[in-house]
Amino acid sequence: MSYLIKNGTVVGPTGPNPADVLVDGERIVALFAPGSAPDVAETIDATGKYVIPGGIDAHTHMQMPFGGTEASDTFDTGTRAAAFGGTTTIIDFAIQRTGEVVQDGLAAWHEKTAGNCHIDYGFHMIIGGVDDESLKAMDQLVATEGISSFKLFMAYPGVFYSDDGQILRAMQKARDNGAMIMMHAENGPAIDVLVKQALERGETDPYFHGTTRPQELEAEATSRAIWLAEVASDTPLYIVHLSASKALEQVAAARSRGRNVFAETCPQYLYLTLEDQLGAPGFEGAKWVCSTPLRSKHESHQADLWRGLRTNDLAVVSTDHCPFCMKDQKEMGIGDFSKIPNGIGNVEHRVDLLYQGVVDGKLSLGRWVETIATTPARMFGMYPRKGVIAPGSDADIVLYDPDGRTRISVDTHHMNMDYSAWEGWEIAGRVDTVISRGTVIVQDGEYKGRAGHGRYVPRGLSDYLI
Repeated sequence: MSYLIKNGTVVGPTGPNPADVLVDGERIVALFAPGSAPDVAETIDATGKYVIPGGIDAHTHMQMPFGGTEASDTFDTGTRAAAFGGTTTIIDFAIQRTGEVVQDGLAAWHEKTAGNCHIDYGFHMIIGGVDDESLKAMDQLVATEGISSFKLFMAYPGVFYSDDGQILRAMQKARDNGAMIMMHAENGPAIDVLVKQALERGETDPYFHGTTRPQELEAEATSRAIWLAEVASDTPLYIVHLSASKALEQVAAARSRGRNVFAETCPQYLYLTLEDQLGAPGFEGAKWVCSTPLRSKHESHQADLWRGLRTNDLAVVSTDHCPFCMKDQKEMGIGDFSKIPNGIGNVEHRVDLLYQGVVDGKLSLGRWVETIATTPARMFGMYPRKGVIAPGSDADIVLYDPDGRTRISVDTHHMNMDYSAWEGWEIAGRVDTVISRGTVIVQDGEYKGRAGHGRYVPRGLSDYLI
């Protein structure tokens, strides 16, 4: 089936350009100057709308076991919610724990997704146990499974933690096979000391989750990861969920030296704070417990992160979507903040929250599209199939209404959560229509998609590597 999206303004990394978009089947086949397209029986009127590539959320955790429970969004509920928010592809994390076979972990995640996803998806691989066998598996996953990025943790001793020697070995392997190393950069052993000391002082409220994970320990780990990557012949390194000014300084310094160092941030770090959210009365702050934590509003973190997005020292905005309900999940940490499952639900709101940055004069339209779609596609080996409105690309398209309004609430969101981290927020802009591989799956707030529409996307190597 062919149809024409007409009268809209196509927005790409270089900015807005009025154009009509011809879709045939699952692909974009041509762009035309307004009014110059051939006659097509079916049209979608995009008058007054931005026509942008479908969002790519490069950091989600659906159905992830963590802290004695499991993330509350399944691949069914989570990808459906993502679609409502203008995201047409996610990259989730398959997990290998110490002692497990890497390929078995990947197979378990394929089983979770099979027939359940409403949008397309790929996988990163968490390597929780770096040894000879897992290093061999990295080669195999790059060569045959379409997985070209591997996540390591400098935090969570006893769960996912890798020491510096293990990290170096994995980085050397990635340098050989062309993969990207993704790093959770916090000094886990030092954090564990601070947590123990806080609890011994009776500091048990959610607020202390933030104070026991100070930005210095994020900056130290970020710096250490950067230097380890340099020892490993400049292995490509991607810092996940960067939250703080001092960590950003480390990334910016490495990039100024021409290093293969990249970083993402998340909406919560651009808008939410230690005092206003984690410090909410009683146990309310548990809603916003995530790692890395929210930072103080009395410091320059948010202004620095927005500037980092403009300068490209921060390349991507992902969500680290790892939702938990308050009842029976976050409540596990009443009386001990260290037992609160870490995570915030964001996958439905990322496109809107970043558009608010455009409205506020913090990002250009082109940079908005880069950070939510084009750069994730290029960073993680999906470009030009994904992330761009261009002939030959998948017809993953969002019609975005700049004159609309989006009010966020637990009463209206589609994520499987009993609260919203963004309750009452109102955004100047609204997702109008969402198209996934040529099929309209959301239109005027009505869901038209289905579980099983989403397909696995094998990925190539990053476009950014030297």
